[in-house]
Amino acid sequence: MTAILLALGASLTWGFADFGAGLGARRLPVSLVVAASQTAGLVLVALVVAAAGARIPSAPHLAWGAAAGVSGVLGLAAFYRALAVGTMGIVGPITATAAIVPLCYGLARGERPSPLQAAGLALAIVGVVGASREPAPARGTGRLAPGVGLALVAAAGFGCTLVGVGRAAGGGALWATLSMRAAGAPLAALAALALRPRPAAPPRAWLLLAAVGLGDTGATILYGLASTRGLLSVVSVLASLYPVVLIVLARILLAERPARAQLAGLCAALAGVALISAG
Repeated sequence: MTAILLALGASLTWGFADFGAGLGARRLPVSLVVAASQTAGLVLVALVVAAAGARIPSAPHLAWGAAAGVSGVLGLAAFYRALAVGTMGIVGPITATAAIVPLCYGLARGERPSPLQAAGLALAIVGVVGASREPAPARGTGRLAPGVGLALVAAAGFGCTLVGVGRAAGGGALWATLSMRAAGAPLAALAALALRPRPAAPPRAWLLLAAVGLGDTGATILYGLASTRGLLSVVSVLASLYPVVLIVLARILLAERPARAQLAGLCAALAGVALISAG
C-alpha cells in the first residue's frame, strides 16, 4: 500500500507541475521552460541529498539515472511544446501511455501482478488512451487532436525515463533523482543557450518555472521511492495518471470542456486505480 500511495502522490504532483509548465510554454519558448525548471529541480535535489547525507550509489545506478535524465529532457521538450499547441486535457492522457514501456519491461523481467491488478493496469491504460482523441464536430468521427504527434514522442521519452529512474532508485531515490537532473539540466541549458530564446521571461514567470521544476523533481523522488517498494509494472502505471489532474485543472482554470469520450476515459482510469489498490 505504501508503494501505491507514493506512486499516486507522484502522479498528483506531476499533474500540478505539468499544468504550470503548460501555462509557461504558452507564453515563453519551450527551451527556456525546460532549462529553467530542470535547473531549479537540480538545485533542490542537490540540497536535499547534501542535507540527508545519502550514500553515493554504484556507477551502474548513476548511469541509469543519467540516461533517465537525457530521455526525460527530450520527453519534456516534446511534452511542453504539445501543451503549448494542443489541449491539455488531450495531450496529457496521451503521454500517460508512457507507462506501457516500464510495464512491458517489468513483465519481461518476471514481474507478475495479481489478476485484479492486471485488470486494473489494462483498464487504466485504456482509460488514458481513450482520452487522446476528440470528436470532429462536422461528422461526429474521431480525429487526432493538435499536439498528438509531439505527445507520442514525449510518451516514448517518459517511458524510458520511468524505467531508468526505477533502476537507478535501487541505489537510493535521492541519488537517482540527482543523477537524472545532473545529466538533464546542463543538456537543457545548452539547448536554451544555442537557441537563444526570445522574449526573456519576466520576473513572475521565473517563479512559475521554479515551481514547475520543484514539483517535477519532488514527484520524481516519490516515484523513485515507490519503485523500490512495489512492482515497477504497477507503480509506473499509477504514477502516469497525472492527466487526471491536468484535465481537472484545465476544466476549472482554463474552461476546457472534456468530451464525453475523455470523461469516460477518466472514469476508466480511476476504476483501474481502484482495482490496482484492491489487488
